[in-house]
Amino acid sequence: MNSVPFIGIDRHRLGIDGVGVTTLAAFHGCPLRCKYCLNHRCLEAPDDLPRYTPQQLYNYVGVDNLYFIATGGGVCFGGGEPLLRVDFLTEFKELCGKGWNLTAETSLQVPREAVEQAAKVVGDFIVDIKESNSDIYRAYTGGDAQRAWDNLKWLIHKMGPEHVIVRVPLIPDFNTEDDCDSTVERLMKMGVTHIDRFTYRVQQS
Repeated sequence: MNSVPFIGIDRHRLGIDGVGVTTLAAFHGCPLRCKYCLNHRCLEAPDDLPRYTPQQLYNYVGVDNLYFIATGGGVCFGGGEPLLRVDFLTEFKELCGKGWNLTAETSLQVPREAVEQAAKVVGDFIVDIKESNSDIYRAYTGGDAQRAWDNLKWLIHKMGPEHVIVRVPLIPDFNTEDDCDSTVERLMKMGVTHIDRFTYRVQQS
């Protein structure tokens, strides 16, 4: 496989993005254009970014193998959107085997085929669902809320709710506490048991 660009790799994370000690590996590239994007580099030209093949990334993060094995941790793939690189995830899992747990932070704004392939190799998913109101979702992200919710429904059924965390943000100037309540209610009806509700802190210029 050819190398792909990453916007960053962050080691020794604990209790942030997955079980145990994790390394966050953030891919370049995202299908959304969120108004308060926290990772602008994922949308910029990738010319100056480090690039890795699955083997090269495995060699690089393997220095923390003992931490991963001892704590049940592993690598969390974020971005950007990691499910745009599902072939990379598949090959990486072949290298690390069952000893490392893989987590994916995803908006689920990808074709169903990518979600299905990811579910074969990723142990846990952190889903940034954002909103249940389609108009608010489109205004904030430029994307189609229904695709994300359809993929989430499939993922919950396939993986089980214990392997899916869903993030519900209060987004200043876009949604309200009542909107978040509606989103959480919809998630609970779907069987979601792990919901991370929080508020975006927007820096004033």
